[in-house]
Amino acid sequence: MHRDRLQAVLEALPRAAIVQGGDDVVIAVNRRFTEMFALAGRVATTPGAPLGPVVDAVCDTFAERPAWVVDTTHAIAARHIHRAAEIELADGRVIRRDVEPLYDAEGVPFGSLWTAEDITEDKRREHALERDNAALAELAGQRNAFLALASHSLRTPLTSILSFCELLADPASGPLDDDQRALLAAIRRNATRMEGVMTTLMDTARLRSPQLRMEFGRVDVARMVQHAVLDRMSTTAGAGVFVVLRCSEGPPLHGDEHRLAHVLANLLENAAKFTPPGGRIDIEAAPHGDQWHIDVADTGIGVPEQYREEIFSGFVRAPNAETGGFPGTGLGLTISREIVRRHGGALTVSDAEGGGAVFGIRLPVAGPPAVGAGR
Repeated sequence: MHRDRLQAVLEALPRAAIVQGGDDVVIAVNRRFTEMFALAGRVATTPGAPLGPVVDAVCDTFAERPAWVVDTTHAIAARHIHRAAEIELADGRVIRRDVEPLYDAEGVPFGSLWTAEDITEDKRREHALERDNAALAELAGQRNAFLALASHSLRTPLTSILSFCELLADPASGPLDDDQRALLAAIRRNATRMEGVMTTLMDTARLRSPQLRMEFGRVDVARMVQHAVLDRMSTTAGAGVFVVLRCSEGPPLHGDEHRLAHVLANLLENAAKFTPPGGRIDIEAAPHGDQWHIDVADTGIGVPEQYREEIFSGFVRAPNAETGGFPGTGLGLTISREIVRRHGGALTVSDAEGGGAVFGIRLPVAGPPAVGAGR
């Protein structure tokens, strides 16, 4: 009765299985095991049959016959550990073999359970993924090299254009009429915008590089937020929006102040860009437990729910930003989230009460895990 129940249990297993007895005989073997190693008609697998011939028949199917032999039940039990191995078969298949010691009610070892699973497809997918990752890494390197070349090639003429704009605008170069001043302002404005695009592209390439160093140190969050708001006063005032800052005192943050200030600048500029004149921007910063929470809320056009992750992926802008005629590359939020991520934090967006968007930064006070003075 017990042997029948054991056989039923083995047949119900999704893996090939054989039970080794304490005297190195076969206690039970399921159909999957017999089929996996083509044992039918080659060797006896009935209960009580010697284990040695079964082991030899199984090893004959391996691509390379192993030097090891099957341990005794007591040797397996003495290690008190689960053993696993991946083995390539002569026909190209790959199996995963696991060994577990078996104990009776008194804790005395009486046998071992050997199971095997065909993982050929898993290994193929794993190798394909490794190849794809290598190809993506190569493409990323080519992209960064192209961006560096493009940036260098475009910056030189842009610098010359901006320099000549300054020279032409100088009264010493001669008077300009209203039309000439308007044309010159348009040239300067577009050249400056192009320079900003190139800077953003290069920042994106650098931030995606694992070799990028972050200069971690002591950050006074309240002071950093106040400076960020003051530095963008001309932008918010020019957009005609009202700014409210609420900042609580709290513990210093372990982070890269320069890059975090870049994140705040980007969020404030976006809030001013997407909020109509007469609107409002609320900035709130306060410690919560072992984190700093910084929220930038506006009364602007908001972000549709289905785009609240996509806008962080790079070169993606929500439809209401595209159709509204708002300029941008869709890279600023990508850079900002990467900076926050490298601090061990999170950057998300949600609805603002009454309309608009809230961009929330969550930063651990201690900085990212396992970071010393920098990385």
